[in-house]
Amino acid sequence: MRDVTANPATTVVVVTWRGAGHVTACLDALAAQTRPHRTLVVDNASDDGTAALLAAHPSRPQVVRLPRNAGYAGALAVAVKRVGTPLMAWLNDDAEPEPDWLATLEDTLDKAPLAAAATARLVRPDGTTQSAGVRLTADGHGADLTEPAGEVFAFCGGAALLRTDALESVHGVPAGFFCYYEDTDTAWRLRLAGWDVVAAPDARVRHAHGVSSELGSPLFHRWNERNRLLMLLRCAPRGVAVNQLLRFAVLTAVLPLRPGRPPAPNFRFGLRCRVLAEVVARLPATLAARRGIGRRAALGRGAVWEAWAGNCQAGQK
Repeated sequence: MRDVTANPATTVVVVTWRGAGHVTACLDALAAQTRPHRTLVVDNASDDGTAALLAAHPSRPQVVRLPRNAGYAGALAVAVKRVGTPLMAWLNDDAEPEPDWLATLEDTLDKAPLAAAATARLVRPDGTTQSAGVRLTADGHGADLTEPAGEVFAFCGGAALLRTDALESVHGVPAGFFCYYEDTDTAWRLRLAGWDVVAAPDARVRHAHGVSSELGSPLFHRWNERNRLLMLLRCAPRGVAVNQLLRFAVLTAVLPLRPGRPPAPNFRFGLRCRVLAEVVARLPATLAARRGIGRRAALGRGAVWEAWAGNCQAGQK
């Protein structure tokens, strides 16, 4: 049996940006884990004293400080190249895992050899469940499940455990997404490669949620809308991807003619035009990535879509 004390199976990767107000609590919770592990913190060029807090923390995490803010996705892409353990955990810097969080995730994957990832349960400060995994909606959104399920379409990137070799085999994390949908895109590619994703609802994490980015802000909606479309263009069946892109474009075109349109930022004409411009600018690279994903796939895009799209009821992510 492998000595997990001397040779831990997991590197827990914490991505932080201006995390001075909460990253210490995250590292304290990691230090209290019952299962040995390594901790790697990727600091996205924080300018609020985060670096000093990381250097002073008694758990002495390995720290990679980036010269600029690469976002959650970009930082994870950097981390993948530095993880030397069989397993890699993703953990938000505003999350505080319970002491048996990592042990539960590791044991869950150990019992599921066909699974490349296990998703934890993220709980809000008021005790309600934020995410117990991610489902795929009928229009291609990633949506948080609030009720535990044995198998889920995707993991929530705020607290999950992945097999490092499986992640590397599907070419890691889409760094260009910056923030949001990097987890669902990764799960799409893992499923196309023939892997499963399972849930570990007893692996609980208290999550402040939205500390590093303002939920509901124009920037939040811009990243979400753009990355959903890019994910579908990369991973989904061609008809689904084209249909969703056209629907987004048509709705954008008619918005000025709808005086009673919803007030949410994602219904602002200018924001949606910017999303479309960014998608078009990235289209050549996205289609090249799509071809590569298709070559590596063990399952058809249509088979994955038919098996998972619109199968559960849950609130949109």
